Amino acid sequence: MHFGKRKVKKLRLSKLLTMPDETPVLDVCRRMAARRVNVAIFTDANSLLCGIVTGKDIATKVVAEKLSPHQTIISKVMTKYPMFVTSDSLAMDTLQKMIQGKFRHFPVVENGEVIASLDIKKCLYDAISGIEKTVERESGNNLTAPSTFVETLSDQKFQSSLSTIITENSKVATVMASDPVYVAAKRMKELEVSSVIIMAGNIIQGILTSKDLLMRVVARNLPLELTFVEKVMTPNPKCATVDTTILEALHIMHDGKFLHLPILDKDGSVVACLDVFQITPVAISMMFFLVFFQCFKTRII
Repeated sequence: MHFGKRKVKKLRLSKLLTMPDETPVLDVCRRMAARRVNVAIFTDANSLLCGIVTGKDIATKVVAEKLSPHQTIISKVMTKYPMFVTSDSLAMDTLQKMIQGKFRHFPVVENGEVIASLDIKKCLYDAISGIEKTVERESGNNLTAPSTFVETLSDQKFQSSLSTIITENSKVATVMASDPVYVAAKRMKELEVSSVIIMAGNIIQGILTSKDLLMRVVARNLPLELTFVEKVMTPNPKCATVDTTILEALHIMHDGKFLHLPILDKDGSVVACLDVFQITPVAISMMFFLVFFQCFKTRII
């Protein structure tokens, strides 16, 4: 079954981490760190879904505001009554909703009960894999108009370089290694991004993401004003250039298991820091073409 007809329950769903909505932020982050997850679901006194928290919430609502993780209850910073999808929802429709609403995670409900969470990263990579297999399969056939059609789509979409999706107004949040972590979180909040690049002049020293702040700072209960970026950043991150293709960028992120990719221009200057979410619309447009193609091919055969 190709991706266009696949249901959510057939995707690689993430294991569910649920807690009461009165749990302190520190305990939430420690459990998220122990499970190595970037999302937690919360229930009320009636065991009903009432909230969701991600690493970005912790970064922008806790670290940036210098709140005490021990004294702050998660209900104060969680996103209340989040949207959710059912396990029988179509994967394509769900991915569209995630893009339109800028949701990175969706609770998945089956028979009225939350059973898992859906990560847009996993959903996207499943789609990319399906697209590549379709292109390979069609390209392996005899030279036909449909096969040429698929190859043309592949060239136009995935062989396009990152320069086609980077604008002059691309936001790059930067800090210095000597800045406290709350300063980095404030930059994320100001620019509405989930990562910062650590610079020394024009040289990249490292990268720090919202997930890093959750796992390496809050979960360890480190002081927000006395913990400096250089102590918790990822040094010398993998980078791409404006000439890197979209497909290559997706594979770099997938193989390295990271969601953020600094982009350099021909002079080696940082011009953007893309996350997987920004590349998703390109993949979605490709999937729609392939779904259309499958229908078209079925009719002409």
